[in-house]
Amino acid sequence: MREIDSYGIMAPLVFVLVQTLQVLFAPVPGEVSGLAGGYVFGAFKGFLISSFALTIGSIINFVLARYVGKDFVRKILPEKYFIKFDRFFEEEGKVFVFALFLFPGFPKDYFCLFLGITNIRFYLFFIFALIGRMPGTLLLSIQGEMLYEGQYLFTAILAVFTGIFSLLLILYRKKLYLLIKKRR
Repeated sequence: MREIDSYGIMAPLVFVLVQTLQVLFAPVPGEVSGLAGGYVFGAFKGFLISSFALTIGSIINFVLARYVGKDFVRKILPEKYFIKFDRFFEEEGKVFVFALFLFPGFPKDYFCLFLGITNIRFYLFFIFALIGRMPGTLLLSIQGEMLYEGQYLFTAILAVFTGIFSLLLILYRKKLYLLIKKRR
C-alpha cells in the first residue's frame, strides 16, 4: 500500500492501473485492492477511484470477449463458471444479471468476460458493472480507511457484519433467486 502512496500526485493513476489489472487477471483477489484504495486515499476518494478502475477493467473484459469471441472466452473461463453463467443468463434474464453484480463473492471479473459473448447491450452492461459493484466497493473503501485510522475494533465489526451478511446471502441465495424471479 505504501508503494502506491509513494507515487505522490500520480498515485491515483497508479492505483487505477493496479485495480484495472486486478480485474483483467481475475484470480487476484479484488478485496485486497479495494481495501487498499480506502487505506491509501480515504473512503470517499478510494471508493471513487476504485469504482472508476473496476468499471474500466469490466469494460475491457466485456469488449475483449466481444472481440475475441466465444471460443477464446471458453479457454479463459473455468468450465464450471461458464456453465453456471450461461444458465443464469439464459434462465433468469437481465434483472438477475444485475443482482449478481450486487452479490458479494460472486466472480464478477469472469462474469464480465462471459457477458461479452452474450446478447446483452453494452449500455446495460455498463450500468450493471458501474452500479452493481458500488456497494461492495464502498464497504471495502470504508474498511480500508478505518484500518489506516487504527480503528481496528470497528473495522473488525464491519468485516464480521459483512461476512455474516454475505454468508446469509449465499445460504439463502436460492430463496432470493426465487423472490427476484417472482417479482419479475
